[in-house]
Amino acid sequence: MRLTTTCTIALAAGLSLLAAGCGERPKVTVYKQGQYQGKPDTRPWDNDPPKDPSIVAWQKGDKASWEKSIKARTLGQNEYVRIEGASNK
Repeated sequence: MRLTTTCTIALAAGLSLLAAGCGERPKVTVYKQGQYQGKPDTRPWDNDPPKDPSIVAWQKGDKASWEKSIKARTLGQNEYVRIEGASNK
């Protein structure tokens, strides 16, 4: 009797889990041909510069100052330039 009750409970639990999996609906994104549906991108130099004082800030909307800031950031990541600068100090 006890084995039958345990098997019945296990079978009922298994069937309920199987039935719960059948109720999931597929999630399909519908794309419109030829239309971008994401957030429009802006040019990087049109963004506000960060508030971090260690970063060379650029003027919003000025591509040349943004490029200068990116170049300074790149040189700061170059180990050869950083080591030469440290030995000259």
